[in-house]
Amino acid sequence: MAIPPAVLTVLRTSVALVLVALGAVLAVRPFASLAVLLLLVVVGLVGLAAGELIDLPDDPVHRRIGQARAGLALLAAVVLVLWTGAGIVAVVLVVGIGLLAHGVLDLWTARRLRGTERWNTALGGVASAALGLLALAWPDVSVVLVGVLFGVRLVLLGARVLTGRRRNGRSVAGSALVAALALVLLAAGLTLDRAAPRPDAFYTAPATVPSEPGRLVRSAPFTRDIPDGAQAWRILYTTTRDDGVPAVASALVVVPRERRGPLPVVAWAHGTTGIARGCAPTLLDPLASGAFFAIDEVLAQGWALVATDYVGLGTAGPHPYLIGQGEGRSVLDATRAARELAEAGLGEQTVVWGHSQGGHAALWAGALAPSYAPDVRLDGVAALAPAANLPALVESLDEVTGGEIFGSYVIDAYARAYDDVRLADYVRPIARPIVREIAARCLSEPSTLISVATVLSLDKPVWSGDPNRGALAARLRENVPAGPITAPVLLAQGADDTLVTPAAQDAYVAERCADGQALDHRSYPGRDHLSLVAADSPAMADLLAWTEERFAGQPGRDTCS
Repeated sequence: MAIPPAVLTVLRTSVALVLVALGAVLAVRPFASLAVLLLLVVVGLVGLAAGELIDLPDDPVHRRIGQARAGLALLAAVVLVLWTGAGIVAVVLVVGIGLLAHGVLDLWTARRLRGTERWNTALGGVASAALGLLALAWPDVSVVLVGVLFGVRLVLLGARVLTGRRRNGRSVAGSALVAALALVLLAAGLTLDRAAPRPDAFYTAPATVPSEPGRLVRSAPFTRDIPDGAQAWRILYTTTRDDGVPAVASALVVVPRERRGPLPVVAWAHGTTGIARGCAPTLLDPLASGAFFAIDEVLAQGWALVATDYVGLGTAGPHPYLIGQGEGRSVLDATRAARELAEAGLGEQTVVWGHSQGGHAALWAGALAPSYAPDVRLDGVAALAPAANLPALVESLDEVTGGEIFGSYVIDAYARAYDDVRLADYVRPIARPIVREIAARCLSEPSTLISVATVLSLDKPVWSGDPNRGALAARLRENVPAGPITAPVLLAQGADDTLVTPAAQDAYVAERCADGQALDHRSYPGRDHLSLVAADSPAMADLLAWTEERFAGQPGRDTCS
């Protein structure tokens, strides 16, 4: 029985308005809840199928194509309903494949059309296919991007249903604009993916390397972003993973060109750059990416800089993010290996500096040196805003904008390092792919903005309950740098730091003082996490003076007593 024209008009208008409304909301405001996104994508797919069936043409071939589109949409909706446990992975794959399939069908249909309708259909196919490829090319597509992609598709279909397939020059221009935008987005996505830093052959260990840690494997001159009047090398050296397994790591050695005699060494442990293999500072901005802004001052003092990338950054992973043994060994072994670089002319005197993650690494290097590397004489250990109180750090991450990025680094690294820490026990099912993809990006990558937008759009934290519990809590406590350090220790803290908070640092300092550790603890008003180590920071002026005293053999100050 044929549907009366009046009823068909009302039905067509209702479905079209629903499609446009759903698409507009998805495209303009990504949902805070992945569960809500899943529900509305399913509803949208059903609406898409209805729109295709209402708008079936009279031509038998095109009618079958329309029925095929409707069938694909309904199949996608069923897949999502049955695959809800996969969360955002299901949404991304279904939306991406659906958009791509619809685009291919549109392009195939356009071959049989003529004039304006042909161009409009072809451009719509290009847009849909490009958006589908974009979703599939970025497996970590966020709720933001998925909402935009699928929302645009629904709006286009709703507009087509509402106008009853009428075509004119303006609609072709609109389709061309959408197609161009889709292609630009696809090109941008592929460009961002290609822009991700990737190690070159230098970071791959040869078939045979020395069995003992701290040995130089290879070196090469390095000039990128190195100050005038300085000479630098990138080195590959042997070290040891947290579990005692031999490994290789990379580092940067920088010395003044004009030098006399053996140079005192500043062993630099950099702050967080990411945990993926491409996040080594020597692959990025070698100094600024790890928050080292005092290279000119170090060189002016006649000191050398040895800056480890840590094992797993540049070299094969995993990277021991905030895992003390692996970090501390990387620092100490870089210093040992750099001494084998004869042209650098390094001496025996060594002071370790570290900021944030690197402050954690510096404190661990200080504690490990007497037993692990007794040949490395440490004259001092300086930790700037160190991530020392790990339980308190993880506890406060949900109060920090973008804190889920650092939380993702922690849980991914700890799950890889420890068999008793399972990511599934601490991260909500629908957020697990997001966490894994955050962990696969470097902090300085432009695509990390997608990660920030994703976590900010969530209505709940990525965590399933309190992350500071069970095996993870035990491992975090295990990696608090609590071992005795015989060298003088400087601990500097920004009073306005919201990441490594003063309260957490004060609690750590109190525990260390109670254990009998001598500390020179200094606080800097008006300084936050990064501005603490800026070139104009009073903390850096104090650090340089403190280091000069250490190289002069003067005793350190103890603020615990």
